[in-house]
Amino acid sequence: MDVLDREMYSEAEGARLLRVAQGTLHYWLEGGTQRGKTYKPIVRIEPTGARSVTWAEFVEAALLREYRRTHGVPMAELRQFIDLLRHHYGVPYPLAHHEPFVSGRQLVYEAQEGSGLAPEFCLVAAVSGQYVLTAPSPSYLERVTWTDDVAAAWRPHDDPRSLVLVNSEVRFGRPSVRGISTEVLWEHAEGGADTRELAEAFDLTVRDVQWALAYENAQRAA
Repeated sequence: MDVLDREMYSEAEGARLLRVAQGTLHYWLEGGTQRGKTYKPIVRIEPTGARSVTWAEFVEAALLREYRRTHGVPMAELRQFIDLLRHHYGVPYPLAHHEPFVSGRQLVYEAQEGSGLAPEFCLVAAVSGQYVLTAPSPSYLERVTWTDDVAAAWRPHDDPRSLVLVNSEVRFGRPSVRGISTEVLWEHAEGGADTRELAEAFDLTVRDVQWALAYENAQRAA
């Protein structure tokens, strides 16, 4: 099975990691009816009824989170934009691939134009005949680790310096630092272990442990 198609989380857990309401994530995945009007999903091509979240769905939902929280992009335009990229690239989850942001910027630009995305919401802009990434793109791309042009890991912590990653191949996709679960480190810290003791016990640096605890504390404070 392709890593992008791998079921990774329940809806509730995916929403917790993304720090969005579960109802919001469900709407992105399945669509829904509001005020008598039925809306198609944004992440999935069609509703599936599945309450699990694949890795590709999680990665695309992470970009939607960035758009909604930071840039307030309208969902109708974003839905059409993603549909156009699907058509261009022939893949169900185009935003989980690196190519659109690297060699496919012209196609991204054309999809933006075709979907009517306002300039302030666009991922790519045309400047002096060149296609360049706009502010929303780096804020998303810097969170993602790409392997063979596919999203392999995502930084869940808002702080760009954080060492915490959600990796599709590590700890079943749960947040970790150098392969060690951040939740495990936090539980040990709550039990009285100090930072240096944890670093020695888990073969980490003090900085690794500090970032793990910072992430877990931020999650619990949200």
